[in-house]
Amino acid sequence: MVAGTQVSGPDRDILRSLGQRVAEIAADPIMADRRAGWKRLNGLKSDRPMILVETGGVLDEVVPLDTLQCRGGWSRGIERWLRNQIFYYESVGDDMVIEPSIGWGWQTQSSDYGVEVVSHKGDDGHGHGSIKWDAPISNIAEGLEKLRFRTFSVDRQASLQEKALLEEVFDGVLQVPNHSWFWWTQGLTGTAIKLIGLEGLMMAMFDQPDDLHRLMAFLRDDQAKMLDWFEQQGLLSPNNQDHYVCSGGRGYTDELPQDDYVPGQPGRVKDMWGLSESQETVGVSPAMFAEFIFPYQLPLISRFGLSGYGCCEPIDKRFEIIKQIPNLRRVSVSPWANQTDMAQKLARDYIYSRKPNPTLISMSDFDEELIRKDLRETLQCTKGLNVEIVMKDVHFLAGHPDRLGRWTGIAREIIDEIYGS
Repeated sequence: MVAGTQVSGPDRDILRSLGQRVAEIAADPIMADRRAGWKRLNGLKSDRPMILVETGGVLDEVVPLDTLQCRGGWSRGIERWLRNQIFYYESVGDDMVIEPSIGWGWQTQSSDYGVEVVSHKGDDGHGHGSIKWDAPISNIAEGLEKLRFRTFSVDRQASLQEKALLEEVFDGVLQVPNHSWFWWTQGLTGTAIKLIGLEGLMMAMFDQPDDLHRLMAFLRDDQAKMLDWFEQQGLLSPNNQDHYVCSGGRGYTDELPQDDYVPGQPGRVKDMWGLSESQETVGVSPAMFAEFIFPYQLPLISRFGLSGYGCCEPIDKRFEIIKQIPNLRRVSVSPWANQTDMAQKLARDYIYSRKPNPTLISMSDFDEELIRKDLRETLQCTKGLNVEIVMKDVHFLAGHPDRLGRWTGIAREIIDEIYGS
């Protein structure tokens, strides 16, 4: 937020009206049922699958910019978020919990690693496109001498100004809690390939194994220092409510924060859900993953109260390795994983976080029978387990945002078919 931002009278009226609608939605008794459902799932006591649909990649189709009514830049961003919440309730019908709140976060910045990563993004005309970057390190041994731990800063004044503005605009309408965390993953490999390239990472396992170990140790230590800094600065808050956690799912749980947490105080890493993954090493053998990647992820992800592992990579060949994580609770089952094998391995000891292939709802032909077949396959082999089905990484709806609700309806139909209505 830019210091000195002002909200015009008309913009304020629009935002408060939308906020009141969100508050009305949050009061629907179904939200209490959904909260309870997430708590059962996250506590490994689920009796029925939970469903989530992500709209972040298709926001231009769900809430087009030309439908916004506010004039100010800051107001338009808030308006879009509110309208997306309303869309979830009125048009998607998944297990998203709408709370009577709008969060704010600490505004932070970080330095680079001492080398510059230059990226180039393509554009398909719809704001999407692949990203190419120029890896700054071609020789790890030489490049290590250039690397520096990142430094961080926080603009407390600007952060508190935004908090105050939200409280002013939504006074008596919505609560304004702090929702602050500053990372998605403790995976490290995404950063590694930005520095040395994907091919460089693969080849180093053969050509420069000792130097690759040194690089991964550097990234582990840098990430640990980052976690320490945010904790010491008091910038964290527990993510155990309506928070997106891991690579899909909601954070509702009574197991976090820890018993010694003081309500109202900043959170600690151990009060939070965390995630680790390594999508970039999908072509790496389990043995090499166990040697070069996992040992550097383990001490980081183990610091969290509860954790998840995986995103788009298949985990079935690596599960015996990652189950060493002491706080592991949520495991991603991607479109490329062996679903039956994963069901047997996870049993009721973990959350089976299924990610269907998003092309099922992005194709020009919305094939309902194909969708039913896909969902039926998942639910037949996981019946009785702790299951969530997360339709994520959707980037195109062919101009039909109603497809999200149609997919949700089919999912509920198949759940009723297998579990009983």
